[in-house]
Amino acid sequence: MPEGLRENVPLGALTTLGVGGPARWLLPWQNVDELRQGLEFATQQDVPWWLLGGGSNVIVADAGLPGLVLQPTGTALEVTEAAGNTQIVGVDAGVVWDELVRWSVARGLAGIECLSGIPGRVGSAPIQNIGAYGQDVSEVIQRVDVFDSTDGSLTTWPAAQCAFAYRDSVWKRTPGRWIVTRVYLRLHTHAMPCTRYAQVSEALRHQTVTADAAGLLTVRATVLRLRREKGMVVDAADPDSRSVGSFFVNPVVSLETADAVRTRLAATGAMPAWTSADGVKLSAAWLIERSGMTRGFGSGRVGLSTKHTLALVNRGGATATEVLTFASEVADRVETATGIRLQREPVLLGF
Repeated sequence: MPEGLRENVPLGALTTLGVGGPARWLLPWQNVDELRQGLEFATQQDVPWWLLGGGSNVIVADAGLPGLVLQPTGTALEVTEAAGNTQIVGVDAGVVWDELVRWSVARGLAGIECLSGIPGRVGSAPIQNIGAYGQDVSEVIQRVDVFDSTDGSLTTWPAAQCAFAYRDSVWKRTPGRWIVTRVYLRLHTHAMPCTRYAQVSEALRHQTVTADAAGLLTVRATVLRLRREKGMVVDAADPDSRSVGSFFVNPVVSLETADAVRTRLAATGAMPAWTSADGVKLSAAWLIERSGMTRGFGSGRVGLSTKHTLALVNRGGATATEVLTFASEVADRVETATGIRLQREPVLLGF
């Protein structure tokens, strides 16, 4: 039996949403050897296995997970290469994502400052291709160490092999085989922080932003403030943060579809839209609001956040089933009002 293995572990407390039943077994792992031991144990017991990082973008079934949950806990974080103004930073999958951002900003390394405050661990960052306020992690990923659960091999994938797309990657599209063990990021010194997102640039209009650690810290503080105002920074004192963050992905549609939605909702005001390589990205929050659901919408133990309509909040004692039922209601109402079907962002475990 692997060292550190725990039995019948309640998983709700290990997720930001706070729902879900217990895991039959849970095993923290720091390195590939411990990961292999865990997978061998699952094979011996003839049970399925799941990965659970910071629990910030998952919904665990009420019945729990009748197998092994593997939780990365490695904490190595180091500069592995440096040339000119570029530094390659290698980070274990178990490192808390915001700790990495804080570390990089303090050292004057630009590239992920606008991803401040995103919960979870580094291992899930490339899987979800996390992004916010004008930055996506795929922009700075150089390579990723990947463990193949089918044969126990460890290989290194260049960024191109990860097939990144908007909030998507090859691992998200084909789950259950590969496990990210380490991520390598290409960050830069003496580089201007990212302020291209309108809300960030507006918030910084009276401040001087410089190409150094001080400038990065200014942007980080601004992003954290904006996220807290939306309940998007996990905080035990903020009931609106008892969520998975953004529950729905901003839909990317064709130009024709975007024009049709704009015409359909013309009476409700100007529609936010951004042109992307894949089409036109619309604001899921705006679509929800234009479908008659405002902040705080919903009755019972699940509802929309009082700070941001894109977050579904566990108001206390909610079940996973209640969360998904309410999410379906929101998606149904948006589709009826706008013709757009919103897609869920969090991953379902045990359903």
